Amino acid sequence: MSHVYRLVISCPDQVGIVAKVAAYIAEQGGCIVEANHHTDPTDNWFFMRHEILASSLSGDFEAFEQGFQPIADAFNMTWYISDSEKPKKIALFASKESHCLADLLHRWHENELPGEIACVIANHDDLRSMVEWYKVPFHHVPVTPETKSQAFAETEILAKQYGADMIVLARYMQILPPQMCTDYAGQVINIHHSFLPSFVGAKPYHQASARGVKLIGATCHYVTEELDEGPIIEQDVIRVNHSKSIEDLKRLGRDVEKMVLARGLRYHLEDRVLIHGKKTVVFDS
Repeated sequence: MSHVYRLVISCPDQVGIVAKVAAYIAEQGGCIVEANHHTDPTDNWFFMRHEILASSLSGDFEAFEQGFQPIADAFNMTWYISDSEKPKKIALFASKESHCLADLLHRWHENELPGEIACVIANHDDLRSMVEWYKVPFHHVPVTPETKSQAFAETEILAKQYGADMIVLARYMQILPPQMCTDYAGQVINIHHSFLPSFVGAKPYHQASARGVKLIGATCHYVTEELDEGPIIEQDVIRVNHSKSIEDLKRLGRDVEKMVLARGLRYHLEDRVLIHGKKTVVFDS
């Protein structure tokens, strides 16, 4: 993969944004290898993501960043620029179910995931041997009703010790405390084994079976204090019929879950997701 800088912008929409940004990049000798734009007409809000070939720029990362700040100020931009050669560090939170965790570990092992798995923190010890086979640090932090506050304090300390930029709940099955949601706002991704907003909470496949659904799905979303209400990154579905048992739904659902989580995580790692209120703009490739 080419070494690129990713310039990500959101701001009130007005004439001249694209021209000004493009002119600045050209002045630095920059070659734009991917460009994405979107305007939300409801909010009159503009979104942009550019990939710039790093080797084409006349200056370094810091010089580009400093030179861009006056443009950002002029257009009231929320913005950042990231370096593809500095991948985000991921703390994976897990429980007993292995399918999502195993899928992400395998993709990372095969260099298919553009991030660095720094550690796995689990509230059960069942998956230790699998994680350690990948030579990833594994920490067992039990969570009980009596020890929740201490357990979550320990998990957050561990995540920070490993320098985690983000957290992925790979079927962690625990509700994060509000403070952790605040500390990692926009940096915690969850996979919900349901097509939100239907069947929120526990046992969605039981709920789906009871309703005789014809589609089951999974939702990858950011975690907020409101359970399963965070901005949605990615979703997918698979068709089912009356002959499918609850176990069939679970089996089929696991396939959808791991695919949706992997796609959603990739979009986040590549800076393709822009959060806007309760929704997202996703510049998928």
